[in-house]
Amino acid sequence: MDVIERYLEAVAAQLSTEDREDIVAELRDLILSRVEAREEELGRALTDDEKEAILHEIGHPLVVAARYRKGPDSLIGPELFPYWLFGAKAGLIVVAGLQLLVLMLRVVGDPTDFGQAIAQGFHGFFTGALTLLGALTLAGAIMEHYGLKPAWLTKWRVGDLPAYGLADPAKWGAAMSSSGQGKGKPARPPEVRNWAGRLEGREASEALWSLIAGTVFVLWWIGVLHVPGLSQFGLRSGEVAVTAAPIWSALFAPILAWAVAGTAVDALGLIQPQAARLRAFLKIPVSMGGLWIGWRLFEARHWFTLTQGDQVARVEGGPTNVSFEALRAVNDAGRGVFDTAMTLSTVLSWVLVVMMLALVLDIMRQMWRMATLRD
Repeated sequence: MDVIERYLEAVAAQLSTEDREDIVAELRDLILSRVEAREEELGRALTDDEKEAILHEIGHPLVVAARYRKGPDSLIGPELFPYWLFGAKAGLIVVAGLQLLVLMLRVVGDPTDFGQAIAQGFHGFFTGALTLLGALTLAGAIMEHYGLKPAWLTKWRVGDLPAYGLADPAKWGAAMSSSGQGKGKPARPPEVRNWAGRLEGREASEALWSLIAGTVFVLWWIGVLHVPGLSQFGLRSGEVAVTAAPIWSALFAPILAWAVAGTAVDALGLIQPQAARLRAFLKIPVSMGGLWIGWRLFEARHWFTLTQGDQVARVEGGPTNVSFEALRAVNDAGRGVFDTAMTLSTVLSWVLVVMMLALVLDIMRQMWRMATLRD
């Protein structure tokens, strides 16, 4: 194939099918006119190298095709880039903090394996960072391509400006270095204190930390974040493997939907902190969904299986574990795999019941808020 045709084919591959023929025909006429002018000047036909030189003058096929392509010329344009940069900086700080927390848990749980904990911490950070940056870039590219302009691009309030300091690593570092001052409580960056304090009456600080916790849970639930010690732990008699019961696979999608819905409601509390009544209305079905999931788990009874060699014990819930006799039996339990399964069955049953009671109280609380609040 002639070098010109190969060039035109490379350009055509980057163009939409509806405009391809017209653009290629126009570009072919441009190239052939330059070739004819050059041949007339030299008085002979051009070689392939001379034709290639003319093609180099016209430009790289990708660049030439971009001149004819409709839509934005960049993945994330200058209008969206500042928002992308803020999200990347703030998100990376959160990812680093989470991995540092996981690293501390691993070191405390198994201090002899410090080197592996460090390696896994770095791996977790880079995995989370790449996932975060990829998600931000994908969202920005979609907004850029379709010309989406959310309200927060143009509508903002002066009172929210301190929140943007959350992406400043120097402020977090200064806060951590001064955490030992005062009453011995860790100090938060001034932006966090001011923002949470200013919106305390509208529960924005609660929504902020609930949003962070919900996001961490969702990332862990879908496998992006990994918490050590959940699939295996050690006893004096040896290592114990933990296997999830089938109920967790059956409830994977409902639990994910419940967690995502909860984080969405918390995000609404930050974006529209004045819409307290609307947030209370939306939290009611979320709490009902959590109550339904808790009841399904309670009915399933079998939650986990502990395996140590040829010993297999089941972690099971149920009404028999929610009693003071069961709690007293925990104090007398040994450290074997069966005693550990009994202890976990009792503790997790009580935790599940308390969580369901808390959800019932939260539903009643949100109903009261709907009746007394006005947006």
